[in-house]
Amino acid sequence: MSGPDLSVKLAGLSLKNPVMPASGCFGFGQEYAKYYPLHQLGAVVTKAVTRQPRQGNPTPRVTEVKGGMLNAIGLANPGVEHVLANELPWLAEQDVPVVVNVAGETAAEYVEVAELVSKSGLAAAIELNVSCPNVKAGGITFGVDPQILESLVKEVRSVCSIPLFVKLSPNVADIREIALAAQSGGADGLTLINTLIGMKIDIKSRRPVLANRTGGLSGPAVKPVAVRMVYDTAQVVDIPIIGMGGICTGADAVEFIMAGASAVMVGTANFTNPRACPKIIAEIREFMEANGIESLDEIRGCAL
Repeated sequence: MSGPDLSVKLAGLSLKNPVMPASGCFGFGQEYAKYYPLHQLGAVVTKAVTRQPRQGNPTPRVTEVKGGMLNAIGLANPGVEHVLANELPWLAEQDVPVVVNVAGETAAEYVEVAELVSKSGLAAAIELNVSCPNVKAGGITFGVDPQILESLVKEVRSVCSIPLFVKLSPNVADIREIALAAQSGGADGLTLINTLIGMKIDIKSRRPVLANRTGGLSGPAVKPVAVRMVYDTAQVVDIPIIGMGGICTGADAVEFIMAGASAVMVGTANFTNPRACPKIIAEIREFMEANGIESLDEIRGCAL
């Protein structure tokens, strides 16, 4: 017996397992390659890439909280031209599908960056970041309005020849409405959830800890919210979902899959344990072996 099959077919992509790092928690992969071969992963997801280089928000922009962390990085990145010339060629040699997270402040910027990435031949898919809650101009505007989001996805879809995933914000009244808008715009899949907006105040200085005042909450504290949103979304869309939010163990990942996710992303856990992703892959396999599960198809959406 060869053991359980962890492979996943995802919007035209073939993944050896359902686990990949979440954007912004893995850089462009090189920092983690010294801990394990990246080809062990289902895919690698880059940090957000914009048209021009971005310095991001002023510091302090990260702080720990009970059950997770707050970040207000502000999409700091070296810009798409640098990424295409210096980061993606190395990643393309790692024998793992590469998903490039694309962000922008205008629809035109999203389209331009997505087209450059798509035509480069260095990416297997694009993740459209329409939900980052800590950039003052851009991101969040697209992710909370169904009409604006559908229009944006249609524009990007028209220039994108590789699978297109849309990353959804949880900071909305009804995530199902947003998910349906992304699907109508031509998204091949959805990733959810991005961070929840939060705040921490220093009671000595009587000021917010983060220079940006608010930041994105991630880590174990958000997992129940994320599972519920994946569960709700899975009942209304026909495209695959990649679930994320507080995943630290194989059991956490299985929970998302049972809620309807086809694959999962691991974020904050990479900061506490740089080998979190391989650990979670091993734990999923152990769960399947212990419960006589031969394929993830047997449990995907079983809680719906």
